[in-house]
Amino acid sequence: MADKGRIKKGKVTRKDGYLYREVTLSDGSVFKAKESGFLKYMVRHKWLYLLLIPGLIYFIMFRYVPMGGLVIAFKNYSPFKGLWKSDWVGFKNFIDFFKTPDFVRLFRNTLGISVLSLLIYFPVPIILSLILNEVRSNKYKRVVQTLIYIPHFISWVIVASLTYQLLNVQDGIINMVIKSLTGSTVNVLSNANTFWGLIIGQDIWREAGYGTIIFLAALSGVDQEMYEAARIDGAGRWALIWHITLPAIRGTIIMMLILRVGGLLNTGYEQIFLMRNDLNLATAEVFDTYIYTRGIKQGAYSFSAAAGMFKSLVGMILVLTSDRIAKAFGESGIY
Repeated sequence: MADKGRIKKGKVTRKDGYLYREVTLSDGSVFKAKESGFLKYMVRHKWLYLLLIPGLIYFIMFRYVPMGGLVIAFKNYSPFKGLWKSDWVGFKNFIDFFKTPDFVRLFRNTLGISVLSLLIYFPVPIILSLILNEVRSNKYKRVVQTLIYIPHFISWVIVASLTYQLLNVQDGIINMVIKSLTGSTVNVLSNANTFWGLIIGQDIWREAGYGTIIFLAALSGVDQEMYEAARIDGAGRWALIWHITLPAIRGTIIMMLILRVGGLLNTGYEQIFLMRNDLNLATAEVFDTYIYTRGIKQGAYSFSAAAGMFKSLVGMILVLTSDRIAKAFGESGIY
């Protein structure tokens, strides 16, 4: 048996359905060990693979099978002719989408909301996690966690209703307080200039607490002995956070940032649809609401499919690019 301490490197190769592990020792000698085939491995861990089946069926049925419908982006789709008999038009729908006067406005609004969300919202769960991690009373910590998780389970319809009750100029609670202090009201709901800030504020209130789950899980794995050693060396609380806590969860932060960048054009349909109106439409119309308007209300199925496919392709490119950048800086990435 080879001494594990002398192993320099190893690689796995497949031949005739079996796995062979080739190990090079520090003295230069090489040996191969035959491992079980993949089928035998599956049989040995059959219960784990059975647990995988429901999730696999879900993704196949609701994620991969619907992707076949993207073919209508390259056709002049007619419900009467069906998917396969509709006329093929190539990239005409994409060209029409890029030439439409709405494209620049849609791209600006979508990118503006997403970038603001990335800059303002993304750090909030990290900051909340760091604060909660410093709380020493477990009872108080659990109470605070519960309170900040609750908004995530409230639907956007309720959030929009609460926002209206608080901010409408007739009898909104916040506007009534402002009026009693200044003698005037602030029309936030119908002001195009405040729409982006309103959306980001709702995101922070509803999702920031729930977003701390992953970061708190990462913080729970930090070696406590590192903190004790740093305290002995005279490190204060801020030094512990900067030199130990943040580096320990850097990989998790990078991974979540990559996923967030990949969804840069996914602003969320339901929230924006509920909060937009005719007065703030100049900054409220984004790709998701535009696709709904053109595809469902106006029946331009192929045109809206092309718009949706463009948004998805941009998201995929952003994920792959950010993943490569993360790896270039020494992080593991997600692929």
